[in-house]
Amino acid sequence: MTPSDGYLLDNRQTEAGERFDAFASLFDPTTFRHLERLGIGPGWRCWEVGAGGTSVVSWLARKVGPTGTVLATDIDTSRLDTVARPPVQVRTHDVGGEEPPGRGFDLVHARLVLVHVPHRERALRSMIDALRPGGRLLIEDADPALQPLTCPDEHGPEERLANRLRQGFRRLLAERGADLSYGRRLPRLLREAGLRQVEADAYFPLTSPACTALELATVRQIRGRLLEAGFATDEEVDRHLANVAAGGMDLATAPMISAWGRKV
Repeated sequence: MTPSDGYLLDNRQTEAGERFDAFASLFDPTTFRHLERLGIGPGWRCWEVGAGGTSVVSWLARKVGPTGTVLATDIDTSRLDTVARPPVQVRTHDVGGEEPPGRGFDLVHARLVLVHVPHRERALRSMIDALRPGGRLLIEDADPALQPLTCPDEHGPEERLANRLRQGFRRLLAERGADLSYGRRLPRLLREAGLRQVEADAYFPLTSPACTALELATVRQIRGRLLEAGFATDEEVDRHLANVAAGGMDLATAPMISAWGRKV
């Protein structure tokens, strides 16, 4: 898929940078903990799939050092220019539509990517094929159907409006091919693909400044789509953004499920 194919959250939009910053605040500690557990160190060859932002790529580069490599790929690499220097290589690549950009990787990682990829089965196989024997795969993806609400504690009109807009967002994602229950299937999919030592866990942010920032950026980014589809009016979107900015609601994200395993 390319942005022109109707991807709802285009990396080139202004709000995309705000979303990447929020994702980094919310999920980087979990991602880095898993990568540390997998043993990443100097000299490793890593492929960061659908890199989008720079926080994970920069962290990987520090870990692998000058003797390692980090290949960062995405369908839109415009936000990766600042990290495109050794040991980081940046390449435009469609993980669901192209052959792997290399082989023999020690680590392949993707975060919040495959849920949006139409040919996600092919993408997963491509990522596994790119690993060396003994290499590690870490896939982290959302499961919006597992927890579909912006405000799990729906106790007033502000929370009801927030949850209605989230329902519209989920419908827009589904119409564009997103699999809203993908995260929960990751452990089984990794086992069925032949990986060993498969484990998984989930992280569910409930209330934080990053949750607020993510909600504001997301709603601003999809505002036009919500209006076009009839899921909200201008007045309702304005009211929701003001409610969020006021800081009186507990805002949640979809759970991020992390699954990892080793190629035999």
